[in-house]
Amino acid sequence: MTDFFTMQPGETAPPLPAGPVLCAGTAAMRRIHRFFLWAYGEAPGLVRSAAGDTARAAYVGEVLGNFDKVLHIHHEGEDLLMYPQLKERAPACALHVGQMLEQHRQVTQRLEAIEPVRLRWMQTADEESGAELAARYEDLSGVLNVHLRREVTEMMPVADRVMTEKEAAAVGQHGIQELDKKFLVGYLGMVLATNPPADRKELFKEIPPPVRLAYRLVGRRMYRKQYSTLFPGRPVPETL
Repeated sequence: MTDFFTMQPGETAPPLPAGPVLCAGTAAMRRIHRFFLWAYGEAPGLVRSAAGDTARAAYVGEVLGNFDKVLHIHHEGEDLLMYPQLKERAPACALHVGQMLEQHRQVTQRLEAIEPVRLRWMQTADEESGAELAARYEDLSGVLNVHLRREVTEMMPVADRVMTEKEAAAVGQHGIQELDKKFLVGYLGMVLATNPPADRKELFKEIPPPVRLAYRLVGRRMYRKQYSTLFPGRPVPETL
């Protein structure tokens, strides 16, 4: 099976700065990107699954809104704590930094356009709003399928050489700090389940100890219930 994070024809990476690898940013970025690829791959189908059902539309719409919030905060952390450093410390990748920031802008633009449609659809579950919302999520998924791959294949090898482990960890911690801890407990299972077993363990280490404990006590059950509600009849994927 071909790894998703593989450079495609016509895509080019910037030159790698000299020196040793200083951090494991690429591995960490792959883990969170797998979640976004899964979430937005499922989003259009989730919208269509609630056609005419206002109770389900309200539930699905809330989940999708939370996905959107996580994505926005993830990009915010990169814009604040990663890309300025790459531009300063690896000037040869300035063009690629500009491309990534432009893709972030395109994602933000789409999230802003999605929100009012999602909120309206949550109230009505009507066919017209549902069709528009599903189409908008399909469009966003298409943008992410390019951006999330290229960020890993083109930018993260540079980040691994110019950022320290502490700096790279701060990019991921930004999202953890910005999100409500009760929210994290409920959604952590989905993030873990979208990763291979070894990556789940590494990702779990990055979570604050109180959240890890809460996940073991109640979060795992919350995840299973949420997944079963979103995808009735599907087996619940394994997690920690």
